[in-house]
Amino acid sequence: MKIIVGAIVIKNNKILMVKEAKKNCYGKWAFPAGHLEENETIFEGVKRETKEETGCDIELKQVFPIITNGKNIIMIHILADLVNDSIQYNKDEIIETKWIELEELKKMKDDELRSYPVVDFIVQNLEKKRLYELDMIQNLTNL
Repeated sequence: MKIIVGAIVIKNNKILMVKEAKKNCYGKWAFPAGHLEENETIFEGVKRETKEETGCDIELKQVFPIITNGKNIIMIHILADLVNDSIQYNKDEIIETKWIELEELKKMKDDELRSYPVVDFIVQNLEKKRLYELDMIQNLTNL
């Protein structure tokens, strides 16, 4: 099972996006996201991936509905506030970062986005304010 965690960082009504440098999705825009590492909490993973892909520190606010493909992928996205805006990234993984207005993001096509269905899902839930409190995710270390 793959667990992918990502951040939806908003500043001045714009969403922080990254343009991928990986071969399988080269040149496509995505939210800062990646695979959860072993022994890492969801919250730690979201913060780490955002820092690795953008250089920014974030404060987690709310959770979007969880996405699954019904088989072997679970995606968890968290709405976050920017703590610092020190854009830096590994150019082997990320081509560039950009603050994109919601309306511009909604007009992007499938060939511009790493995963159009995921971006569309997040945008729809953001507009409908379908978000949940962070405490819906609980870490119980004694399981």
